[in-house]
Amino acid sequence: MSKGPPKDFGFGPDEEMLRDLGRKLLDERLPVEALRQLVADDPDAVYERGERPGWNAALWREIVELGWTGLAVPEEAGGVGFKRVGIAALVEEVGRHALPSPFVATLAATYVLSEAEAETARAWLARISDGTTATLAITDSRGSWEASDGEVTAREDGDALRLDGAAFFVQDGFKADVLVTAARKGEGRILCVVPRDSPGLALERDRIHDLTRDQATARFEGVRVARENFVSGDAVRAVERAWPSILVTVAADLVGCAEWQLQTTVQYAKDRKQFDRPIGFFQAVKHPLVNAMIAIDRARSLVYHAACCIDTDDPEALQAARMAKSAASDAGAFISDRSVQLHGGIGFTWESDVHIFFKRSMHNQALYGDGVHQRSKLAEAMIGPIGVGDPSSSGAGRTGRLPSGVA
Repeated sequence: MSKGPPKDFGFGPDEEMLRDLGRKLLDERLPVEALRQLVADDPDAVYERGERPGWNAALWREIVELGWTGLAVPEEAGGVGFKRVGIAALVEEVGRHALPSPFVATLAATYVLSEAEAETARAWLARISDGTTATLAITDSRGSWEASDGEVTAREDGDALRLDGAAFFVQDGFKADVLVTAARKGEGRILCVVPRDSPGLALERDRIHDLTRDQATARFEGVRVARENFVSGDAVRAVERAWPSILVTVAADLVGCAEWQLQTTVQYAKDRKQFDRPIGFFQAVKHPLVNAMIAIDRARSLVYHAACCIDTDDPEALQAARMAKSAASDAGAFISDRSVQLHGGIGFTWESDVHIFFKRSMHNQALYGDGVHQRSKLAEAMIGPIGVGDPSSSGAGRTGRLPSGVA
């Protein structure tokens, strides 16, 4: 007889302590005033000069010293091997503070490397645990997140390989020390780690809306990859096995970001008065905020359930993660819309901090597939393939690609 899921999704004292320590650190080191100065102090830098958004490298070094980069690294590779439910709680705080950092991108790369079979993967995981930053470079020009669709190719070059082609929508590429890349070799796909400073590798910055991260196109022109950087002969399998953890992580970031928007808008509704009453008195204001609260709590519950499924090796972990990402994307879209509208005229301005979280939420909603894409994948898993020619059946189109508009 099955014991069922553990109580409280397996969220215990250790996970609570990690979440609370993360919240305390970010409350002290990254209040919203500091975030605004870091990423939104000069709109001309974004719109006119096209500069990359800022980030606090000193805070990142402190995060590395606290061991955050080793949380998802398995113990046998020198990491902590922390439960996904605890990491989700920490990432929720990262989203709540809109932390500009390579943390989420490094976690995604860590999950993929953890599923790679070669001994060299464990060596790279140990480096990540020590502070090496990483990101995934697997996406094609159409925005498909499937490793089997990537456009990078590999050919033999003595005792090494040479990579050619391009990977698109590379998250925080300019903050990453290494790129975890899937390359086509013959009929299969190999997974390798490419240092960002490798000769022949060039990063081109994408202009995106999100002010709290950067995004790049990585172009490979005869990039030589040594044998010690090969980490898997089956990149597709490694990425597929990592999907639940990747989706849960982005969904947790979405929930945290949405929670900040909700709490900030509720406080504004209490403070702002019209007709001698706080605007929160009126049903047209209070009801959407209650609906947002319900949607965010539902998404949070699904995030922790999915993380628990991963921790307990539940065979339905991927479906649970897709449900979490779908719910979090929809909740993020709803509160983003309401937070701007209910702040009135000030909500549409650069001076209001709402836009910082609105834009991070928009990016996260599309990252690795929005709610429509996730529900399409769920339907495919439950009732079979959807109709041929439907644009939601692949990573292309609005369901599976990131917006590439000017920030």
